Amino acid sequence: MSRPARVLRSLAALAVVATLMAGCSSGSAGSGGSEEPGAGGTLTYLEPQTWTTLYPPAAGFYPNGGVVNNITDRLLYQNPETLELEPWIATALPEVNADSTEYTFTIRDDVTYSDGTPLDAENVVRNLDLFGKGDPTRALTVSEAINNYDRGEVVDEHTVRFHFTAPAPGFAQAVSTINSGLLSNATLDKTNEEFGPGNATTVIGSGPFVVADEKIGTELTLTAREDYDWAPPSLAHQGRALLDGVHVVVAGESSVRVGTVVAGQADVARQIDAPDEAQFAADGLSLHAATTNGVNNGFSFRFRNPVLSDIRVRQAIIAGVDREAIVETLFTDSYPLATGALARTALGYVDTSEYYAYDPKRAAALLDEAGWKAGADGVRVKDGVRLSLTFNEALPQPRSKEVVTLVQEQLGELGIDVQLFAGDQAAQTEASLSADTIQVYHSMVGRADFDVLKSQFFSGNRNTLLNRDNTDDSIGDPELDALLSAIASAPTVEARQAASEAAQKRIAEQAYFLPIFEEPQVFGLRAGVQDFATESVGRPSFYSTWLDR
Repeated sequence: MSRPARVLRSLAALAVVATLMAGCSSGSAGSGGSEEPGAGGTLTYLEPQTWTTLYPPAAGFYPNGGVVNNITDRLLYQNPETLELEPWIATALPEVNADSTEYTFTIRDDVTYSDGTPLDAENVVRNLDLFGKGDPTRALTVSEAINNYDRGEVVDEHTVRFHFTAPAPGFAQAVSTINSGLLSNATLDKTNEEFGPGNATTVIGSGPFVVADEKIGTELTLTAREDYDWAPPSLAHQGRALLDGVHVVVAGESSVRVGTVVAGQADVARQIDAPDEAQFAADGLSLHAATTNGVNNGFSFRFRNPVLSDIRVRQAIIAGVDREAIVETLFTDSYPLATGALARTALGYVDTSEYYAYDPKRAAALLDEAGWKAGADGVRVKDGVRLSLTFNEALPQPRSKEVVTLVQEQLGELGIDVQLFAGDQAAQTEASLSADTIQVYHSMVGRADFDVLKSQFFSGNRNTLLNRDNTDDSIGDPELDALLSAIASAPTVEARQAASEAAQKRIAEQAYFLPIFEEPQVFGLRAGVQDFATESVGRPSFYSTWLDR
């Protein structure tokens, strides 16, 4: 298959990827091969960014999670189709006391880590004690998926019990996520730095693959564990992974990822941009658009910043952004227009679309009312201050720069100056900590639990609104924090739903957040890739994948 013109223009970059993959046979032969799953072959997988840490509680960044998901197991399995929890390393769903402050699990007795050590009750408690409490002396953070954690208890050789200081209704789902990927005792002794680049082969899990080789910043090689035989019982495939391995190659340019798969030099690529989706309608290619079941792709307004402290300004920005035009211009049907802070498939979802209507006349009137008048250059001014806002470029999010550019054009018509903060991931992360640097923060988060809303907006978690000031730890909106806390502590599903709805309505009424679209993870595949799957928020799962020869 010939390369498209855009790949030829990126020939130098494509050559680099081809060099990285030299000697790595994908084993895929397109359609028309065997209909039965066949073992063997190495799948070549293209990532847009390199991984940064394999410490599970901090592995939410998709390049991190894509590795952790394949080298670790979890106590429970969340079915990505139904979102129901099922047994995995635990032999059954946990016994939970009446107020959800104690969880008791029975652990399988036949599981080992790839270094030969047992995955037993004592090891499970060590894992969750670290993930639930963190360790500041080693710069290891608490998992945002685990709330109100007190301690773990080894009841007997195969039974563990976890205790909480307050109801923790989300704990069962938390132990199904990559943030609770189980690690060997030796790995649990690592520092934060030792979970970082250059150390991938020393991070030991019990999963179906192990990291066999690493070239810092450019590639990882995963190989199948020959003795793996403890997959979730509900999966059709059991035993060793069907693939011999997965070759993960970093290819930052979208045209390179697309061109390499289309040209048959790779099997799967993540983050296929919307304009390139049409190329995968050709014979021998396909798309897999996985939902992420969480907080939508959108803009968090740092409302404690002086310019954004006036709700009328925040409401004006929301009314001045034509979200439908953005989605129709830049995206495809894979990206549904958001109707609230949460995706429709997310637990806790409520429709708050009435707060996000495009109404530029209302936007202008709100700005006039708030005292912002047109300046000599067309940008509004109040008390000598220009109405200028800086947005980050969300590198992990699809087409972030283009989205902000359209917002810049739309708000410019209202006299609002929008600047884009450029820089690599480290610079973006540092800048995001200050509302004086980034006033509007572009992001999303995926998690198939009520707690996802808390993960994004709570002052003690991602704090995307900067409700908690990073300089003095003061809280700007205690009511919002209380509503978000209730999501994680309410003991019943009905109470959690009510708490989530109340928090979403608070966010909408206060104009804290502008959702744009429900973000998928879009993968491009060669037809020879069979049974490719993702977990509940769209990270790749290669365990059952096979290559049709």
